[in-house]
Amino acid sequence: MSTAPTTDAFSENTGAGGIGSAVTIDAISAVTLGTHDMARALRFYRALGFPLRYGGDDAAFSSLSAGNACLNLIVESARTWAWWGRIIFYVSDVDALHRQAVAAGLHPDAAPSDASWGERYFHITDPDGHELSFATPLR
Repeated sequence: MSTAPTTDAFSENTGAGGIGSAVTIDAISAVTLGTHDMARALRFYRALGFPLRYGGDDAAFSSLSAGNACLNLIVESARTWAWWGRIIFYVSDVDALHRQAVAAGLHPDAAPSDASWGERYFHITDPDGHELSFATPLR
């Protein structure tokens, strides 16, 4: 009987660079969310300060800037979705963004608070039910 350690294909091929290569994952380029109403979704995200890069109220697909990445919106009128997770955005001043959101008539879940993991944050849900978190690292 052999005493050699056993491995599976996943553990054999997943070193620091991924499956047998030196390729690294450097960043997220874009996240795409479905919406039932593009104009409503764009009003929400633009009120939070996301600049429009492509598309518009009548478009089936729009793209907004999120730092060096994009937040994309696509009309999915026939689909329904359930809770799937949360997108977390780092911002320069989470308290100022919270004030901006409230002034624009948006409804964050709560005021910003300090978390034990070292961030000051608040959560807000977009009109299609997607959860967002905005945070600033505590120093």
